[in-house]
Amino acid sequence: NGGRGGSVVILVDPHVNNLIRYRYAPHQFAKNGQNGGKKQMSGRSGVDCIITVPPGTVVSRIPDEIIQAPIEEGGRAPDNLASVPEDPSVLEPVADLVKAGEKHVLCAGGRGGRGNMNFKSSTNQAPRRYENGEEGERGQFQLELKSIADAGLVGYPNAGKSTLLSRLSKARPKIAPYPFTTLVPMIGVLEYPDFARVTVADIPGLIEGAHQGVGLGHEFLRHIERCRMLLFVIDMAGSEGRDPRDDYTQLRKEISLYQKELAERPYLIIANKMDLPEAAENLKKFKRRVRREVIPIAGDDDEGLDQLKAVFKKELATL
Repeated sequence: NGGRGGSVVILVDPHVNNLIRYRYAPHQFAKNGQNGGKKQMSGRSGVDCIITVPPGTVVSRIPDEIIQAPIEEGGRAPDNLASVPEDPSVLEPVADLVKAGEKHVLCAGGRGGRGNMNFKSSTNQAPRRYENGEEGERGQFQLELKSIADAGLVGYPNAGKSTLLSRLSKARPKIAPYPFTTLVPMIGVLEYPDFARVTVADIPGLIEGAHQGVGLGHEFLRHIERCRMLLFVIDMAGSEGRDPRDDYTQLRKEISLYQKELAERPYLIIANKMDLPEAAENLKKFKRRVRREVIPIAGDDDEGLDQLKAVFKKELATL
């Protein structure tokens, strides 16, 4: 008998935090089963192809009617094979993988063929009949990562989100005094003296029109869909020449336009850069317009971080 073909299997690995490897190696193949041998020896089954992905990976199938030409292992793919359909509604949901160790078979391996010994009978001791195996499944899929964290830092570029994350946790995001330093989400773990642990995601900065994809808005906003709470980080000193009140209003608007349910999620307002001269006066004006608690901090010198940690933990406990 021929061996069964290997399957293409997705495995959720908590030690993996991105999908970048599949951008450079998008074609994954399981091994074929081996042919049967002499002396009634069955062929070895093919080895599965295990694709490790981080928790929060969403898998969608690209429909057959818009799929590109099938690629055989070792063959050269056309340049547009990995292109994402412009209309995401045409994608067929396959799996939403969030638990560590969770597995999902993307493409099952084919059944091995049956050798002539299966057709042996008392009247036919040397049959020449055999049965071919079956082709394994194939397909093209889109993998999309939606980060999983207790809270997401939301703010304009250069608002100080990365600095804040580095002060709250042991995460070491890239920090520089120019916009869009952060290009991919960074997850930090905040640890408390009572051994409680919460995770915070540093989301790349949003700009006006983010809900329409401006500035890679969709690429960024999807990472806060799973957050239990949002942390709005406002540059209260207006160091980029903007009014902090307008920043807050625009951020709330972008999130509401992107996903109404997301705008209804619990949130805290963090007034950052309070160590700069203009911040104190701007905070007074901000509080008059926004009738909510505002937590003032200065991320560069840890001012107000203890209060932020305490309020953050208390709010999460109520969710």
